[in-house]
Amino acid sequence: MADILRMIVVLSALCGLSGFALSYLKMVTAPVIEEQVLTYVQGPAIAGVFTNIDNQPIADRKAFETGKGRVLVFPAMRDGKLVGVALEAKGKGYGGDVGVMVGFNVANDTLAGIGTTTLKETPGLGMRIAEPGFTGQFRGIAAPVGLKSQGGSIDGVSGATITSKAVSKAAAKCIAQAKGEIPVEVISDKKADEDDGDWLGKEPEIAEKDIVATHETDILVVGCGTGGLFAVAAAAEAGGKVIGIDRFAVGTGIREDLGAIDSRYQKAWGTKIDKFEFITMATQYAGGHIQQDLVKLWCDKSGEAIDWVGDRLAERNIELWHESGDKNDETRYKHFAIGHSPKLPIDPKTGKFKITLAQVVEQYAAKKGARFDYNTKMVKLEKKNGRVTGVIAENADGKYVRYNAAKGVVVATGGYAQNWKMMEALQPWNLRIIGRSGALPGARGDGIRACLWAGAKMDETHSIMMFDRTAIRPDQQPGPDTVKSGDSGFFWIGSQPWLKVNADGRRFMNESGTYENILHADEYQKGHCHYTIFDSNWVKYAEQFKMHGCSRLFPFENGAEPNIPWEVFRDRMLPDLIAKGYVQKADTIEELAKKLGLPAAQLKATVARNNELYRKGEDVDYGKEKHRLSAVDKAPFYGAKNTGWMLCTMDGIQINTNMNAIDTEGNPIPGLFVIGNDSGGYFANEYPNLATGMACGRTVTFGRIVGRMLAKA
Repeated sequence: MADILRMIVVLSALCGLSGFALSYLKMVTAPVIEEQVLTYVQGPAIAGVFTNIDNQPIADRKAFETGKGRVLVFPAMRDGKLVGVALEAKGKGYGGDVGVMVGFNVANDTLAGIGTTTLKETPGLGMRIAEPGFTGQFRGIAAPVGLKSQGGSIDGVSGATITSKAVSKAAAKCIAQAKGEIPVEVISDKKADEDDGDWLGKEPEIAEKDIVATHETDILVVGCGTGGLFAVAAAAEAGGKVIGIDRFAVGTGIREDLGAIDSRYQKAWGTKIDKFEFITMATQYAGGHIQQDLVKLWCDKSGEAIDWVGDRLAERNIELWHESGDKNDETRYKHFAIGHSPKLPIDPKTGKFKITLAQVVEQYAAKKGARFDYNTKMVKLEKKNGRVTGVIAENADGKYVRYNAAKGVVVATGGYAQNWKMMEALQPWNLRIIGRSGALPGARGDGIRACLWAGAKMDETHSIMMFDRTAIRPDQQPGPDTVKSGDSGFFWIGSQPWLKVNADGRRFMNESGTYENILHADEYQKGHCHYTIFDSNWVKYAEQFKMHGCSRLFPFENGAEPNIPWEVFRDRMLPDLIAKGYVQKADTIEELAKKLGLPAAQLKATVARNNELYRKGEDVDYGKEKHRLSAVDKAPFYGAKNTGWMLCTMDGIQINTNMNAIDTEGNPIPGLFVIGNDSGGYFANEYPNLATGMACGRTVTFGRIVGRMLAKA
């Protein structure tokens, strides 16, 4: 009994809490506990925790039932006495669950150590949490288990913050298990498990008595953003009875880079795009993981959709521009000039838009009879006899309301880029190479989860749209922690083909490629990042680069203005980035290297080689086009540590060409339609950054198609 009481003191001190259940701890060592065989437990982990014992903890492992579930215990004995207890738990890492065995000493107030049981992390990074340099920190400590960043005493593994946190969380779970708060097989207590990896969860059960109102409509559109607003407008225009709901007080806005093929604006300029060449490009980008029929549908119908946008803008005396390509484009990367953007009027006093495209479309829809219920969040879809009949939503008062949709429900909530559980579960590889998010606030995965609960099938490959336009301080690292903190700079000129080097100060690729190329190349570089180097002549070089799409800093050949002109970056963005430490400024390359934390000799040599290639007018090292070469020879010099900027997720619910959601058997689900970033089958691996506006153009076009189709059904 003395040993057990001593263990109570030990564990209480370790977790900073008191009140262990004595009855629970008695059960730990009770001889009547039925022995269970757990095949997933690895003996080497226990052996690494307890080295001087005379029993076999794996063979002696015990299992018993508590009022909260099944608990597993591994006793460590010496000379017939209990000297320690080991418990296992899991934390969510990048590559999957990280299993951790934690040993508790009975004789003193310390941990015996930890060992890993399940580990699927990145070789050379996350896998290092199994090395003695990391695990050894836990042996002998008598303090709350946690990383130093969390107020604990453990140094995390550099470049593997998520994995380090996973170990810390798993250790905390073991302590919670020892308290009797959570069992091994029922990890559901949010206090002990804030990140259990269960991103899908269970469909809520709403009692009929809790539904305070019922609304009838033909068409219900969930989410009033880029896709939803166009679906509502198209349905109302075609005479349909339609309601749009959104969780916010206003719609989430419209992305305004709208791609199309064969719009009247392209025809007027002379832009000709071979749709089958475009489909081939999209297919290759996706590694074949797409439905070509969906891309073909967009190619056939997008021009009409964008012309409709132009008509609505013209009614408000607003011009729609076609972002033309350069007719003499000599790049190695063929660009498809499909972009269109509205020239929205700006209030000179405030610098804000007098009206947005979202307002134009919403107001048009309202005039056609559409209804909008804002501050209304979908909770679940409702089905009857296999058909989706409507949704249950939560209104502004926190009350449940029912919407019955006779013709169908259109889900358009914007993907899941703001849902970190989903991101960490489905796209851990992409989280490693981003440092900033531009995702819309409504992108929380609500729509996708509701569709999955209703029996729909999701894409099996997962992807995001990202750009090489994030600058972080030299002491920061890419990854979820930096993204979530919001502590990063919007480095708009990141996509320009400046000299870019790795953490060793060496060039490692052709910088003239598309946005995502260098980010995925970062996967093979130290720290999953790169460094951009440019000089005070950067404006001259940016003009000669002739970039396309939203990378453009100067007007397009047809006079269309860029998204952000170079003057804005020079006068406002760059000084702010320097002031906040996201961009470094120096009078010499050696000084710049020091500020960036790069080896000065190597960076100086790399810059010298870059300048040599510039003077020769030929990049024999990586093949960058002549007009994309730039020198770094005029002080002051600038440098930034760069990583990715996430805009949205691109995987979602599989659909057919009617936007009808597909179930797990491959059949359409009656009454359920999905568009925009909630829908799948259109992208995989990466966004085709050779086609600016392809995503928004798809969303607008398909919103128009499904709204009109349902109205006429």
